[in-house]
Amino acid sequence: MIILVPIAFAAGVITAFTPCILPVLPIVLAGGAGTKRRPYAIAAGLVTTFTAFLVAGAWLWGLLGIGKQHQIQIGAVLLGLLAVTLIVPKLGQWVERPLAFMTRRRVGDAGGGFLLGASLGLVFIPCGGPVLAALTSNVARDRVGGWLVVIAIAYAIGAALPLLAIAAGSRRVAASFRRHAQAVRVAGGVLMAAAAVVIYNGWAESLQTKVPGYAGWLQEAIEGNKQAKNELASLSGTKTPAKKYSEAPDLQGISAWINSPPLTMQHLRGKVVLVDFWTYSCINCLRTLPYLESWDRRYRSKGLVILGVHSPEFAFEHDLGNVHAAVKRLGVRYPVALDNDFGTWNAYQNQYWPADYLIDRSGRVRDVHFGEGAYAETEHKIRQLLATRLPPALDQPDRTPTELRTPETYLGYSRIGNYDGSPVRTDEAAKYTFPPVLPGDSFAYAGVWTVEGERILAGRGARLRLSFLARSVHLVLGGRGEVRVKLNGHELRTVNVTADKLYTLVTQKTAREGLLELSFTPGLSAYAFTFG
Repeated sequence: MIILVPIAFAAGVITAFTPCILPVLPIVLAGGAGTKRRPYAIAAGLVTTFTAFLVAGAWLWGLLGIGKQHQIQIGAVLLGLLAVTLIVPKLGQWVERPLAFMTRRRVGDAGGGFLLGASLGLVFIPCGGPVLAALTSNVARDRVGGWLVVIAIAYAIGAALPLLAIAAGSRRVAASFRRHAQAVRVAGGVLMAAAAVVIYNGWAESLQTKVPGYAGWLQEAIEGNKQAKNELASLSGTKTPAKKYSEAPDLQGISAWINSPPLTMQHLRGKVVLVDFWTYSCINCLRTLPYLESWDRRYRSKGLVILGVHSPEFAFEHDLGNVHAAVKRLGVRYPVALDNDFGTWNAYQNQYWPADYLIDRSGRVRDVHFGEGAYAETEHKIRQLLATRLPPALDQPDRTPTELRTPETYLGYSRIGNYDGSPVRTDEAAKYTFPPVLPGDSFAYAGVWTVEGERILAGRGARLRLSFLARSVHLVLGGRGEVRVKLNGHELRTVNVTADKLYTLVTQKTAREGLLELSFTPGLSAYAFTFG
């Protein structure tokens, strides 16, 4: 576990060079001006509150009934008040006096810096990789221990050090203008106030999504290597990723079963088992289903058990009734296990929809495949493991799309990636307008929308434009109502939304560029586009 400490430190350093630093950078630059101790106080304040709220924040904010967006707004208000103290020195001395115990020097030396860093800790949201994801997921599951706190502190120190260097550099620059110290202080206050307004209104998220993730490859090298993944799995209390010839993990945390009584891997010994991780609104999973269903029909009597582990991507996919209706509608007849808490997902250390784990009669994993495709190869391996008299292999063409197409596009702010419209206001109804031009593979809102973490909720006059390249366009929708579809300015169809599921909007013979415009009935929800 100790190896995670330097990994977390390095991960923290790297995140300070990602787009997520942009909103707080002006604040650090403005706040660094002062005595030599002030930059260190800023770093100390940042480490303290970032670690404290990472480890205990969910519990504290939940106790107070304060949502994520309001947490950030509270931090922005504090930053705004500190900006005023820079502009009005007497007010600054009054605010900093309670923190004078932190230094033997004059009031305002370190106290104000610590308060500034503490406020930054509330609004600084790193572009985190696996380390931060593991920390937050452990906290969410109440798995907080000594090692987790140590790793969180290492991560926070790593993130704070580059900011310390920036603050120290700005202090040296400001010191060269001693004759204009008050003007520098006021200018810094104005810059900090402007940044606080940007953060408060949620405009920072829009800025971050438009800047490419230029440090992603470095994050993957440091945090995504084999040793790091194994240690993070240990921290999370899960096994290392399921590998070929390893013992297949048992089914864990299953909340309900469809088409079968409860099963265990021990009960399935003597059978060849194909564990398929899926979710019913995932277009990639839906394109895999015909192959799974045909194998189930052809080889069930020969000893094959296909087990669909339904691990939900969106909130409505947790509902047993919704999943049951989808299984019936899709004609799935093999056992389906509802993995709502991701117990089995975590046991297999899975990361993808769809993902298939082929297990032999003795309970060992013999093949792993992520995503679509390779159906003939998978069927060949199934036949090898069954090792009995079998009918001829199925002659099924592989219909996995291979041409260039627009990537999966999420509409909620948690995973928004290619939005190119007016600034996003999170978790509140706001009016949006389309941009004059929409770049390829991007989208924008118009009319009244409430942009939530995983979905957007339509209000009055809600519309959406998408510039895409694909043969087919699909959208996960929820609620009851209609979506009018225009393609390249021409009315195409009206989609009647009757359930929370995936709907096909456009089907073309070949992959072509197009501009899609959708008009929504108020109250409808939209989650994500997928493409074929």
